[in-house]
Amino acid sequence: MNAAENKKAAHESAEQEMKQYVTFVIGNEYYGVEVLKVQEIIGMTQIVHVPNSADFMKGVINLRGTVVPVVDMRTRFRMPEREYDMFTVIIIVEVKNRMIGMIVDSVSDVVDMAESSIQETPHFAAKIETDYIRGMGQVDDKLVIILDIDKILSASDLEKMGQDAEESK
Repeated sequence: MNAAENKKAAHESAEQEMKQYVTFVIGNEYYGVEVLKVQEIIGMTQIVHVPNSADFMKGVINLRGTVVPVVDMRTRFRMPEREYDMFTVIIIVEVKNRMIGMIVDSVSDVVDMAESSIQETPHFAAKIETDYIRGMGQVDDKLVIILDIDKILSASDLEKMGQDAEESK
């Protein structure tokens, strides 16, 4: 291969490893999820509380006739709760073929990140859950925690949320 072909091959391989992430803020931290997992982003809406549900499940919403369980990500990540404001949004994501709403402080941007630039999550003490963190990436001067959306909620969490959503109909 000559220099031009090498450059073209390197460019094509770099393009193939780029992925888009929706970034959002919870507290002072930036998080990202793959754009392909995000169905839509909606403003705060009325949430119907479901009795005896998991503490991080705020309730359910009616999204065009579909009952969608909603999780407060601050509570899920054991952060202090705060009042919802005009920036608070619900990101509708697909988790294991189910629609779930994630309440976040604000949505930031859609960014391109090279897969090779995402670093492994350091494993901390046993008390800190890192299973749902896929890695850390850098966007401009911000560190973005890339979430594995399929691991944020366990199978039993999803099953319980599905039952709770059915009971609320």
